[in-house]
Amino acid sequence: MPQESTREIGIILNGVSGRMGYRQHLVRSILAIRDQGGIELPDGTRVTVRPMLVGRSEQKLAQLAEKHGISDYTTDLDAALADPAWEIYADFLVTKARASAIRRAIAAGKAIYTEKPTAESLEEALELAQLAKDAGVKTGVVHDKLYLPGLQKLRRLIDSGFFGRILSVRGEFGYWVFEGDWQPAQRPSWNYRAEDGGGIVSDMFPHWNYVLENLFGEVRSVYAQTATHITERWDENGEKYTATAEDAAYGIFEIEGGIVAEINSSWAVRVDRDELVQFQVDGTLGSAVVGLFGAKIQPRNATPRPVWNPDLEDAHDYDADWIGVPTNEVFLNGFRQQWEEYLTSYVLGTEYRFDLLAGARGVQFAEAGLASSAQGRKIALDALSLG
Repeated sequence: MPQESTREIGIILNGVSGRMGYRQHLVRSILAIRDQGGIELPDGTRVTVRPMLVGRSEQKLAQLAEKHGISDYTTDLDAALADPAWEIYADFLVTKARASAIRRAIAAGKAIYTEKPTAESLEEALELAQLAKDAGVKTGVVHDKLYLPGLQKLRRLIDSGFFGRILSVRGEFGYWVFEGDWQPAQRPSWNYRAEDGGGIVSDMFPHWNYVLENLFGEVRSVYAQTATHITERWDENGEKYTATAEDAAYGIFEIEGGIVAEINSSWAVRVDRDELVQFQVDGTLGSAVVGLFGAKIQPRNATPRPVWNPDLEDAHDYDADWIGVPTNEVFLNGFRQQWEEYLTSYVLGTEYRFDLLAGARGVQFAEAGLASSAQGRKIALDALSLG
C-alpha cells in the first residue's frame, strides 16, 4: 500500500493582529486547517500549513505566537518575502497599506491571497492583477459571503429552478455602530475616515458585486446614494473626531436578464430582521428570504392573496406563510472553506476563479457607487480584462 505524501506550505500572514485577520483567517482558517492535520487532496496527498505572522508590533506577534503554538513571526516583511520557505503571501492589512505590500510580494514571486478591496482605485487594482499575471503567480481574493450557509442554500434554490424567472433581489445589511462616546464602537475608527481608506462603499460594495454576479448574473449598471449620517465619533483613545467617510449607501443595480437588485448598507440602522444581512429574492414561481444561516421560501402555489385595506387592521401572520429550508449538509466556516479551495487549487495548479481580476471588479463596483452618488446618475459597468 503506497504511503501518503505530505506537502507543507509556508504562508505569510500580514495583519493578523486585526479583528478579521485574527479571528477569521488565523484562528478559524489557517490554525483550524493546521490542527486538523491539513487538507487531503483527491490523489491522497496531504497539504499542511505553516504560518508566519507579520505585523508592526513584535510584542503583539510574540503573544499571538505563544498563545497559538506558532514558531515563526517577524516585523520585517521584506525578509519574510525573501525567504523561499514561504510560498504564499496573505494580506489582511487596512486598505491603504494593501496594494504596496501585494506589489512587493508579487515581485518576490509569492502566490497571493488577500482581503478586499484589493486596492484604493480600479487603476491600481488592475495594475496588481496585471503584475501577477505577468509574474505567473496564483492569486486569490476573499469572497466569503458566497460560502455562508444561507447563500449556499440560495445557490441550491437557484440551481434547482425554484424561482422560475428571477425578477428582483432586495438586500438589507447593517447595524448600529456606537459612536464611541458612551459605549465603545464595534468597528475601528479608520472605517469612518475617508483619508484613511474608510467608508461603507469600499468595504461592502465589493461583497455585493461578487454576490450578485456569482448568483444572478453580470451587473450592467450602478445607481447609489451615500450618506454620512453620524458626523461625530470617538476613536479608540476616546478622542472625538469628524467622520469624513460615508456610513450608509443605498444602491440599485441592473443585472443581465432584467433582474433589478436593491441593497441598503448602513452602520447607522437598528436591526429589525432575523439576521444582520438578509436578502429577499422574488421570482415568477417562488420567493426566498435568506440570511447568514437561515433560509425560508414561499412557492407560487402557497402564496397568500393579500388585499390592501388601510381602514382595517391586518391580523394576518405573514411570517407563518414561509417554509424553512433544511440544511441537509454540513457547512464549514466560509473563510476556511475558501482557504481550503484556494490551497487545493494552488497545489494542483488549477485555474482559480476568485483572482485579482475578480477583486478588481469589486473595486470597479465600489468606484461606480461613489461616482453615482457624487454625480447623481446611473453608472454603466464595462467588462474588465488584462493584457
